[in-house]
Amino acid sequence: MANGNERREGGQRVLARWLLVAGYVGLIFFLSAQPGLKIPGTWEYRDKIAHTTEYCGLGILVWNAALATWPQASPRRRALLVLFAVSALAACDEKFQSFIPGRDSDVYDWMADTLGGSIAQIWGLSRPPRREGA
Repeated sequence: MANGNERREGGQRVLARWLLVAGYVGLIFFLSAQPGLKIPGTWEYRDKIAHTTEYCGLGILVWNAALATWPQASPRRRALLVLFAVSALAACDEKFQSFIPGRDSDVYDWMADTLGGSIAQIWGLSRPPRREGA
């Protein structure tokens, strides 16, 4: 049975992880709101790599937050829920971008975002289970 301090520290850890997620989502939408924002470089598909990387980072943050929030949940169920949430957020981001001058909304960007979230979930599922109290 956990004492009050252990529960409070666990709750603070959960809150901190979700605040990281919220901050990262805020950064994504801040960048999406920049008119005419372009990825530097000249090679083709650099924007798809950027989308995949960006949403892989989000997927890892959401995986960690979900793991702290629901430690007893099935890892596969958690991964599917997180992937669905990340993909849905990516769709909202693409729709949001369609209203920003100089930006466009692209289904292939959404697919790259979802790929990034998928990679993060594969990473999460490949990690060894956490020990109790770790």
